[in-house]
Amino acid sequence: MEKRIVVLGAGESGCGAAVLANKLGFEVFVSDFGGIADKYRQMLDEHNIPWEEKKHTEELILSAGEIIKSPGIPNEAPIVVKAKEAGIPIISEIEFAGRYTKAKMVCITGSNGKTTTTSLIYHIFRQAGLNVGLAGNIGRSLALQVAEGDKDYYIVELSSFQLDNMYEFRANVAVLLNITPDHLDRYGYKMQNYVDAKLRILQNQQPEDAFVFWNDDPVIKTELTKYKHGKLYPFAEDRKNDCAAYTEEEKIVFTEPVPFNMELEELSLTGKHNLYNSMAAGISANVAGIRKETIREALSSFTGVEHRLEKVAKVGGVEYINDSKATNVNSCWYALQSMKTKTVLILGGKDKGNDYSEIAELVKEKCSALIFLGADNSKLHDFFGGYGIPTFDTHSMEECVNEAYRIAKKGETVLLSPCCASFDLFRSYEERGKLFKEYVCKL
Repeated sequence: MEKRIVVLGAGESGCGAAVLANKLGFEVFVSDFGGIADKYRQMLDEHNIPWEEKKHTEELILSAGEIIKSPGIPNEAPIVVKAKEAGIPIISEIEFAGRYTKAKMVCITGSNGKTTTTSLIYHIFRQAGLNVGLAGNIGRSLALQVAEGDKDYYIVELSSFQLDNMYEFRANVAVLLNITPDHLDRYGYKMQNYVDAKLRILQNQQPEDAFVFWNDDPVIKTELTKYKHGKLYPFAEDRKNDCAAYTEEEKIVFTEPVPFNMELEELSLTGKHNLYNSMAAGISANVAGIRKETIREALSSFTGVEHRLEKVAKVGGVEYINDSKATNVNSCWYALQSMKTKTVLILGGKDKGNDYSEIAELVKEKCSALIFLGADNSKLHDFFGGYGIPTFDTHSMEECVNEAYRIAKKGETVLLSPCCASFDLFRSYEERGKLFKEYVCKL
């Protein structure tokens, strides 16, 4: 019998890793400090994989030859610290799955836009009729897909937490959209630590691989010289000599490997941030050899991502928009920038060391009122209190939506774009968004 593998965390990634390890003949044990959802418990039982919940039994965990850690578990968790001290290698589910597949990996990271871009690339590859899987932060566990029957391509959304525990994994196409402060609470409040995590997407790239990135991101430009990488495919709004995509005369121009262009108004996604997402997706598909006709068609037929600038309903002449996925300040900046009307902005949640000055000017320019939705809204009051914009305190989604309905005027927009994680009042940003939609639809 080969080494014993212990999986920490029994969510989508953890259970997928356990199933793959079990299929490969490893001895596997799964431990979750919280409760395990019924569907994952059932999955583990079906494969006869032993598990525990609501505790970490040290003797069962520290006897591992290797530990696969779910990305949500911080490196400071006591059991992780003890495993490190014991010299047990700790890897991510993506790292583990990558060892057992020959598929080409198209990997997307960045502080903002990664879910939309990942979904868009997946949509293009599907339209091209390729055998492709969607994995990482969205979709199904990569390890589970590898276990059930491999694909030719995987489109993988990678968070900085996943990249932290990846070592040998290789991205054949690496997409880095942008780097702005996020999750600083997990990185010792040091921006450079977070930047270093994001750029791990380049480790192990070979000269024949591709690195797709936003040309105008100051952080990426500074860091690029420190890393080996594949061929560079930068994109930007304005034409630059070496850009693989740029805009000109109301068109996106793609320059390589196959030159083509498409009208901006044909893009299904609107707003400047989505222009960049569409460029990154178009280049990734172009590099993979997908026909330009297919790329054009797919970029105009994509329907968007749930909880990302999602139009919910119009009630009494007021548009309600669900952008619950905006869990950092920069995401909210993009959302506010795309607003065409005066906006009632809903902010708040678990603050990750946020600096709200980035949205200060947009809030002054676009917002008619601010609704704070969190267990503790004091930091928001301190920052926005002196703006002369009416602010309202709420501590549940029902209260928040009713307050928005009361104060929003005809022709305005109510925007849920919280800047914060959801864990103070909700289980996830998805739950926060779903409840917002439910209460809006009851108005």
